[in-house]
Amino acid sequence: MPIDPNFSSILSLDYEINFTQCLPSGGLKYTELCNLLQLSAATHAEMGGISFTDMQAFNQAWVLSRIRVEIKELPRWKDTVTVKTWINTLENSRSVRALEIYRNGEKIIGAETFWAVFNTEKRRPENLMLEHEHFELFPEMKATNLGFSKIEIHPEKEELFEKTVILSDLDIVNHVNHVKYLEWCMDVVDENIILQQKVRSFEMNFMRELSIRDKVMIHENLSDEIIVFSITKENKNCFALQLNLI
Repeated sequence: MPIDPNFSSILSLDYEINFTQCLPSGGLKYTELCNLLQLSAATHAEMGGISFTDMQAFNQAWVLSRIRVEIKELPRWKDTVTVKTWINTLENSRSVRALEIYRNGEKIIGAETFWAVFNTEKRRPENLMLEHEHFELFPEMKATNLGFSKIEIHPEKEELFEKTVILSDLDIVNHVNHVKYLEWCMDVVDENIILQQKVRSFEMNFMRELSIRDKVMIHENLSDEIIVFSITKENKNCFALQLNLI
């Protein structure tokens, strides 16, 4: 697709939070927060001519590798929020994108995301085939206080439950979407932690893709103010989530 005439290297989008996105407390679900971030990144990529549709001409897609989200406060039902996004770095097969969420002009959420170009036929990373020099990069303009990191998966972890990947877990790239991994783990977190917004920040690492009918095990390790979940397939780590609590 051609570059949108309204394309800008820094994009701002407004959303109204609806009731389907909210917890019983009225706050935005963490999974829906990630959906907002993903949709905003996708819109910016589409306006700049590097969207999923554009990349599929070369059997390519952007896939999320790591993400860190820092939360001051979650938006609530009927709030109008502004998501602001820009690219820190973009070269070869990798890109770091920043996102911020504002309410009434106040920043309430920041996120740093690490994306890889993925060949959907060969199922492996490769260099981006599309022109992208028109994107101005902002390497020093950070959206979070800390960058994403490699999550330490402790060997002493508790097995919580086994899961078989089903069709509704898959996205357009034909693997489990990052929001689904988060949903599986958040479903077993103490509801008071969620409803009282005790998650100060969270990070996710994606190590191996999962496909339909894969059998996986979800594990948990607890320590002071930190919960680490990991997902394994055939005893190999595929995913990790770290919740940092207030």
